[in-house]
Amino acid sequence: MTEAVATEQDVRDAAMRAGIAATELAPLSRAQKDAALQAMADALDDATDTVLAANQRDVSAGRAAGLADGLVDRLTLTADRVAAIAQGLRDVAALPDPVGEVLRGYTQPNGLEIRQIRVPFGVVAMIYEARPNVTVDAAGLAIKSGNAALLRGSASAFESNTALVEVLAAAGEKAGLPRDAVQLVPGTDRASVGYLLRARGLVDLVIPRGGAGLISYVVENATVPVIETGVGNVHVYVDASADLDMAERIVVNSKTSRVSVCNSAETLLVHRAIADEFLPRITSALQTRGVVLHGDDAFAAFDGVRPATDEDWATEYLSLDIAARVVADVDEAIAHIRRWSSGHTEAIVTRDLDAARRFVARVDSAAVMVNASTRFTDGAEFGFGAEIGISTQKMHARGPMGLAELTSSKWVVTGDGQIR
Repeated sequence: MTEAVATEQDVRDAAMRAGIAATELAPLSRAQKDAALQAMADALDDATDTVLAANQRDVSAGRAAGLADGLVDRLTLTADRVAAIAQGLRDVAALPDPVGEVLRGYTQPNGLEIRQIRVPFGVVAMIYEARPNVTVDAAGLAIKSGNAALLRGSASAFESNTALVEVLAAAGEKAGLPRDAVQLVPGTDRASVGYLLRARGLVDLVIPRGGAGLISYVVENATVPVIETGVGNVHVYVDASADLDMAERIVVNSKTSRVSVCNSAETLLVHRAIADEFLPRITSALQTRGVVLHGDDAFAAFDGVRPATDEDWATEYLSLDIAARVVADVDEAIAHIRRWSSGHTEAIVTRDLDAARRFVARVDSAAVMVNASTRFTDGAEFGFGAEIGISTQKMHARGPMGLAELTSSKWVVTGDGQIR
């Protein structure tokens, strides 16, 4: 694909149009927004062939350019995936509208009625890599929460994203939304990202979603507010009291159900009290499914296991690889996680309630699973309909971000002539 170059004014003009659209979106009723989302979902279903044709051009170009298999998987759409994306819009439409929700309300002794209510941010920009499904998820969540969506996908998904946004914008406009409620940021060159990050006063919030390099670039270069989503160096700890059948299912699912996503397990920790029994079966179970283990001395005793280094403990593989080690107890597992984790998701498999409580209290990550796969850290699985990303920071949004996380608040004070 030929790189499309945009000027700073091109990007600022798009942001200004989004700002105008945001003022029209903010007061819309839930019924109006839901009807638009339903219309967008129907339009996506009708345009499946067009979207898949555009996506195939991206996939072919990506393979020719040597795009990694994990990124090709994220990039690829199928008829089933398009149908799932459309259903995601319907799921979002079915969710309660957060706008106008009263967070706090009370009456002061002087008679002033004070309420804090949820309101849209305004213009929400998304910068993301490879995944065209994010285009639709972000647009749907933005509209439901009363925001205009300014979307900057990677050049590798340009054809797919263009087709998707054309479908969404046209269907939304026909259903009564402003045409510029959903836009692609002009340009595919890196400079256009920089222009977006410096559009202070025009863009209310930027959310990066992708690899560590992208997220670091956005955080370090933005002058507009950023919600930082993080990489997923995810751990599963199998405790001494664990049901080993359950542990095997959880570890295998956490690692192999889809390796290219941020909630896939990257490190396995096993209590030494069960190492003799569990290591042979989990090593075999993972290797049978094509997983390459990078292990400490206990794991490296098995054929095919590579010696682990500090780089392995720090790595988000996004591939059929996993780092593995034996730990003395739950405290050593917690210490390992606190040193190496990216703060995304950690899991403990245990039948010991005290161990579970200790793990939950001391592991400082956005999501902590007890006897469940790490793959459940996901907006749809949490009941959000879709997600805008998974935040690993500690601001108002942490973990999977849905509608509530795309709102700010304002105070409404109602009086009867009171003066101070």
